[in-house]
Amino acid sequence: MTYLVDDLGEPVPVRGPASRVVSLVPSLTEAVEVSAPGRLAGATDYCTHPSTLDVTRVGGSKYPKLDRVLDLAPDLVLANAEENRPEDVERLRANGIPVWVMAAAATVPAALGSLRRILTQAYELDEPEWLVTAEEVWRETRPVRFHAVVPVWRKPWIVLGRDTFAGEVLRRLGVANAYATAEERYPRPDVEELRARFAADADLLVLPDEPYVFTEEDGPDHFPEARYVLVSGRYLTWYGPSLVEAHEALTAVLAGL
Repeated sequence: MTYLVDDLGEPVPVRGPASRVVSLVPSLTEAVEVSAPGRLAGATDYCTHPSTLDVTRVGGSKYPKLDRVLDLAPDLVLANAEENRPEDVERLRANGIPVWVMAAAATVPAALGSLRRILTQAYELDEPEWLVTAEEVWRETRPVRFHAVVPVWRKPWIVLGRDTFAGEVLRRLGVANAYATAEERYPRPDVEELRARFAADADLLVLPDEPYVFTEEDGPDHFPEARYVLVSGRYLTWYGPSLVEAHEALTAVLAGL
């Protein structure tokens, strides 16, 4: 038995390279399946990438069907400190299932560093090419061109605040977050406060399509004077292979402004 240590400092007992894994995090699912195809036994209903993934589904990230996870007898479960509940992690561990919990990374380098540890330690892989490429393309931080409000939900409005991965992705592309100094990571300003922010210092509205699906008809209509862009939520919030294509796609969107 070997004892690895996850991002939260908890021991992860393993017997050799992970070969029967359940992932409770969509972006981790993509990262491990692309890097080590065939080793996933289960994933959440929201694990949509790779599109060819054919494994047992175990419910959602917040409320996974733990009995289904246990029935799969995985040699490792992958979780995230922000997406998964501590009580679910503890129940799995109490049943003898090793769980690696990834921290809620606030920066691109931190996320990629965490993924490198999972893949090279738990999976005993060499560094995948996509990870090295992602580090290269995201190394630069561009000068600030815009100050943006970035909603992630409506009814009520919720926006990106301090120390978020999505905010860091945008910052490296020259888009400063208007709520980066907020006390909360996800503030809940009302629509009047958001409109006042555009009247003061914000000059761009960034609308992702997840977790809330903002569209041309739902989102921009609340801020008729604001310049806006619609972007892939996956490109803003997923850490993994999608970061490579995200850099090019988001750069192209912003270049058109």
